[in-house]
Amino acid sequence: MTSRRIEGPSTSPRELRFSFDGKALTGREGDTVASALLANGVRIVGRSFKYHRPRGIFGAWTEEPNAVVDVALDGVHTPNVRATTQSLAEGMEVRSVNTGAGAEKDRNALIDRFGQFLPAGFYYKTFLWPDWHMFEPRIRAMAGLGRLDPATEPPADCPLISAHCDLLVVGAGPAGLAAARSGVAGGKRVMLVDDQDRPGGSLLHREAAIDGRHGTEWAETMTRDLASAGHTIIANTTAFGIYDHNLVALWQRRPEAPDALWHVRAKQVVLATGAIERPLVFPDNDRPGVMSAEAALVYLRRHGILVGERIVLATNNDKAHAVAVALREAGASVVVADTRQSAQTGADVRSGARIESVHGTGGVKAVIVGGERIEADCLLVSGGLTPTVHLFCQAGGKLRFDESIAAFVPRDPLPGIVVAGAANGRFALSEVLAEGHRAGGGGGEVPKADAQDESYGIEAAWPAPAGKARQWVDFQNDVTVKDIELAARENFRSVEHLKRYTTLGMATDQGKTSNMNGLAAMAAITGRTIAETGTTTYRPPFVPVPFTVVAGRRRGEFFNPVRRLALENEHRASGAVFREYGGWLRPAWYGSGPGADEVAREARQARETAGILDGSPLGKIEVIGPDAGALVDYNSYQTISTLKPGRIRYGFMLTESGVIYDDGVVSKVSDEHYVVSCSSGHVPGVVARLEEWRQDRFDRSRVFIHNSTPQWATLTATGPRSRDLVAALSLGIDLSDEALPHMGFADGSFAGGPARVARVSFTGDRSYEVSVPSSRAKALNDAIQEAGRTLEAVALGSEALLMLRAEKGYIIAGKDTDGTTMPHDLGITGPRDKRKGEFVGKRSLFTENAVREDRPQGVGLTAPDGAPPLPTGTHAIETAGGRRRSIGFVTSSYISPSLGRPIALALVERGLSRMGEEIEFFHLGRTMRATIAPVCAFDPEGARING
Repeated sequence: MTSRRIEGPSTSPRELRFSFDGKALTGREGDTVASALLANGVRIVGRSFKYHRPRGIFGAWTEEPNAVVDVALDGVHTPNVRATTQSLAEGMEVRSVNTGAGAEKDRNALIDRFGQFLPAGFYYKTFLWPDWHMFEPRIRAMAGLGRLDPATEPPADCPLISAHCDLLVVGAGPAGLAAARSGVAGGKRVMLVDDQDRPGGSLLHREAAIDGRHGTEWAETMTRDLASAGHTIIANTTAFGIYDHNLVALWQRRPEAPDALWHVRAKQVVLATGAIERPLVFPDNDRPGVMSAEAALVYLRRHGILVGERIVLATNNDKAHAVAVALREAGASVVVADTRQSAQTGADVRSGARIESVHGTGGVKAVIVGGERIEADCLLVSGGLTPTVHLFCQAGGKLRFDESIAAFVPRDPLPGIVVAGAANGRFALSEVLAEGHRAGGGGGEVPKADAQDESYGIEAAWPAPAGKARQWVDFQNDVTVKDIELAARENFRSVEHLKRYTTLGMATDQGKTSNMNGLAAMAAITGRTIAETGTTTYRPPFVPVPFTVVAGRRRGEFFNPVRRLALENEHRASGAVFREYGGWLRPAWYGSGPGADEVAREARQARETAGILDGSPLGKIEVIGPDAGALVDYNSYQTISTLKPGRIRYGFMLTESGVIYDDGVVSKVSDEHYVVSCSSGHVPGVVARLEEWRQDRFDRSRVFIHNSTPQWATLTATGPRSRDLVAALSLGIDLSDEALPHMGFADGSFAGGPARVARVSFTGDRSYEVSVPSSRAKALNDAIQEAGRTLEAVALGSEALLMLRAEKGYIIAGKDTDGTTMPHDLGITGPRDKRKGEFVGKRSLFTENAVREDRPQGVGLTAPDGAPPLPTGTHAIETAGGRRRSIGFVTSSYISPSLGRPIALALVERGLSRMGEEIEFFHLGRTMRATIAPVCAFDPEGARING
């Protein structure tokens, strides 16, 4: 390819210095990396993913499959950037990817010589023997495209912007501008977004006149009028995904500020996303110098670059002929090879002509057309236009095949989404403008194209199977027609199977230039029509979006903010050592001694006198309304609504697969008011779950969810003297067992505000949870600590609480259960066997997997006298034929200060039926033994609850 810059006016843009693979080059302001490389005559910009074949620039924008590069600028390294969309900047360092020393001399190019032995799926079959792990390190080292720079840590400063509008128009080409104008005329608030740096779309490189103005002038006028009327126009912004309820995600590239992520909800969305020119498929069609004809026109008209001096243009439609005219006017010689027999012939046009082969390994040197060798330095291809329907399909849209344009177009309309212009298969300018006008609401007058539309006149030219030479369908993923034939022979005929077996249209490309040719090839091979063959699924994002944009400012505590107790300063003053539990920073233990000693001291003292624990993070989720009981029952394993007001019930929440999600208690205030108290780390999840089922299954006007966890501080008193401790607070509550029994609650007052006392125990001792508004947390803490001094109460950290719970066999969901544990695995079968109503997860409790006899079940463990505690995570094993097999693992393990011996909880296969059986454990090369026992090791009669 002998590409060169065509000199423009004397006021040329300023020069920019950059480098490519270490070589110093210059470009101009306004260049992309691709246009600058073309201006410098760079032919090979990268190597193909699989075979390391030399590849040149094919496209001019997001459709580019070859020119993926790594970019470094001002100390920030960005991998896998499309050279066609990356603006050039002073001092930019650009490196080719998937290469060794560089694109020109790749040491892995030898792989291509063995291409016939490396068809689609070869790695699935080749590296099974003797062991995949022998080959894995080297294969993984060669995989991927660009490389991350570990030293690069981009700043976390990309904002998230949320917006609403009446009409969101995606694409500022003629259809999008017409839609925006008609929307404004109809009184709508309009937002117009486009991924280019200026509006116009095809008008920026195709000759056109609209309403008496040149196409570019008309686009600038429309944009100026929209902005002056107060509507939002965002350039350099890609709509990369449409999600539930028509949430449109935008990536805005801002030259003078960090990029931004937009979340836009609009009453109406117009997708005016245009179309992509697809390649023609013939032998060696991936040579450097083979380029999209439309891209060549873009480089000529927008960047002043002539992509070749001696050009062959291969096409099957009328639109490509305008490209030939423009290139000739710029000084190139152009021979058109038109596959249509009906094409007009002439000295520079060959009708009924197909490309038979391309010569030149490092770039195009000659092209064989109909047996004629034509010397050339560039081969342009135009196989027709494929509507850009990715966003439409992401929103759930279905497609139909339109024979007249040889492409898939949107089939049925979607609520709130309209597709217009080339994205809808309309390629004549007058039709594009009229359809865009209707899509925007039809306000005002329809824009008029002044000149007669050029025709499209396409005749499909699909890949021809059974050829001897390799014909490339997917440039980015190195997929050939032979690969598709192989997939069909091995019965991977579904388009989704084809995609995964061959990698056709996968990854960052999402089939932009390859899908139509790939589907057509599979249709021809299997004797089906293209419509019968169908399409693959387009997934967001439409283009790769930087992680920095998606993450925004969510880094460190912004990513996972540590939640802090209202009494944190008071705990620190008391000598607390803090750790994170369920996202909350909580006291693990108190004191300056060794942690294990302090934890044992707290646990022992709490059993003897009283312990004071800050339980503020425990969930306090209020469910209110006439259907509150029904919602709580539906989300619980146990029935809750049968409680009397003022009483509490312990229970589980299950996932839809029947697995224990959370355990906690629910308090019934009245028939229309319940308080769900879940574990600290599950509060957001339980709120979301309750809200999901509220919206999905219940009348939203009859039940409401409110998370009041942050509004209340809770201090728990536990132990034999806990009632005396709470009585000293003067809460105005009768604390007798008759008035306030275990699993009951009562309301009182404290310091002039409300207070609630719930008699719930997670230690096995008499316990009281005292909750007051968070603003009175310090006053409550001062009062309870003062009372505790005379009663020899101890401050209780989370580690001691976990130990006390384990002594009683009280599980921690997610610690003493895993992602498969169901209630009957813990011996709790009543609701499953007797409950009549529906609840979340009920069906799954009766599946074949759920009723297996060898399921892991929750048990306790007793170590032999004098043995050390079993390490948490230790595997229970069975040994047969000299091979160990895991049959479970230890979930919690402690040396109980109350019992004076080790205790443990575990999940063991058939554990509930193996009580008293001694089993073997294995950990880090050491074998141990323990006896399966009931989970409750301390006070199994439960006498201390009311003691």
